[in-house]
Amino acid sequence: QRQLVESGGGLVQSGGSLKLSCVDSGRAITAKNVGWFRQAPGKEREFVAAILMSGIRTYDASSMRGRITISRDSAKNTVYLQMYSLKPEDTAVYYCNTVTPGSAGWSPTSESWGQGTQVTVAS
Repeated sequence: QRQLVESGGGLVQSGGSLKLSCVDSGRAITAKNVGWFRQAPGKEREFVAAILMSGIRTYDASSMRGRITISRDSAKNTVYLQMYSLKPEDTAVYYCNTVTPGSAGWSPTSESWGQGTQVTVAS
């Protein structure tokens, strides 16, 4: 049973901000490497950012780098993705998942995905 649930998406104007949440209903989120992914219409799902068990943060080299911050609140068992200066091309469904390092970067550990949270950026 999937334990990560995304929320916080919505409609925002270009240049606006949103903060997404990924709540873990299972064991401590600090015991997992957790990442954010997104999937735009007609495109493949892509990695955005991750926060590791150690607290180290890693971001995708392109797409949203410099406009996002990933963080964690252990008391709330939640990982956040704060997004700034949003652009219409950031419109996508955003998902969280546990991650593992691979030859092509960070990959989802689980093949199970939730419903995600829709982010729509209007121009």
